[in-house]
Amino acid sequence: MPKFMDVHHGMHGITPEALKAAHQADLDIQGDEGVDFQKAWGDPDSGMVWCVSEAPDAEAVKRIHERTGHPATEVYPVPVEV
Repeated sequence: MPKFMDVHHGMHGITPEALKAAHQADLDIQGDEGVDFQKAWGDPDSGMVWCVSEAPDAEAVKRIHERTGHPATEVYPVPVEV
């Protein structure tokens, strides 16, 4: 399954607890779109959050994030990994 890295902006001040809750919201419904969210990282100062997932396509990733209230600004395929 293809891997994706998505980026969120505007999440200034995000705490570990808030990031965990947002990630869990994605996990709770990820099966609806065949997505497997694997990890999330956040930077409270810049307001950026990054997530890595496996999904059928970028649109599936976007739909899950939109439904959980934190839409991804950008979604990138990750075709090469080491």
